[in-house]
Amino acid sequence: MLLATADHLRERWHLRQDGPIRSGEAGIVLPVRGADGEAAALKVQPPGPEVDAAVLGLGQWDGEGIVRLLASDAERGGLLLERLDPERSLEGVTDDDEATRVVGALLARLHGIRPPDGLPLLGTVVQQMLHRAPEARRTLTAEDRRRFDRWVRRVGEVAAEAGDRFLHWDMHFGNVLHADREPWLAIDPEPLIGDAGFDLWPVLDSGWSSDPRRTDAARIVRRRFDILTDMLQLDRDRATAWTAARLLQNTLWDIEDGEQAIAYSATVLDDALQSRPAS
Repeated sequence: MLLATADHLRERWHLRQDGPIRSGEAGIVLPVRGADGEAAALKVQPPGPEVDAAVLGLGQWDGEGIVRLLASDAERGGLLLERLDPERSLEGVTDDDEATRVVGALLARLHGIRPPDGLPLLGTVVQQMLHRAPEARRTLTAEDRRRFDRWVRRVGEVAAEAGDRFLHWDMHFGNVLHADREPWLAIDPEPLIGDAGFDLWPVLDSGWSSDPRRTDAARIVRRRFDILTDMLQLDRDRATAWTAARLLQNTLWDIEDGEQAIAYSATVLDDALQSRPAS
């Protein structure tokens, strides 16, 4: 189905394929060239609210710190994007502070743009999470319930002021690619309007969470958190609460998928922030 859609859009937009297809979590990406020879990337995924939000968000950002949208067909799930280098992401940067600062600088730029009307609101997302939480916690052990309940309390404390910033929602190291017009640009946003602290978790979790043998995870998390909250000028207690909201959200998704425990990486990240010295 996605390949057929890609063929239709290539013909409609006068594109020729310029390399192998890449598959991702949400869909497929084809390197293409236009009639003028300009390199681009055709992304196709199932149509729906996520595509609609991406079209709105990318159009409003207009390439400011993020991949530029060249054309779109939301009804078919198609996005024609400027070509970035898929082989060079921030995952390949060995200096963790440098990579984190790149993300912080990009988030600052994205958050600084006025969000368009029609995007999902963090306040609505939070209320849905809090509504689902009582039923979801029943599957957890007593120890996990204590952690889960603390997250629910923290989220409840900030829910009334969910913020008005233009969020990316998925800015991890793998979603920042090398570009020609700038050293680094973000890709694959899931645009949302809310508090900037809700945008920290993906980079806090990047890299180390895929290797349970890491013994320096807590230090990495705290260092990244300090860099990001400083660069984005965030209140750290409030940013911790919104990071707890991300951990709660991920746990709710895991439970919906049949899991019966809080993910190990979530406990490590949570413990790291809980043990962070007050500032």
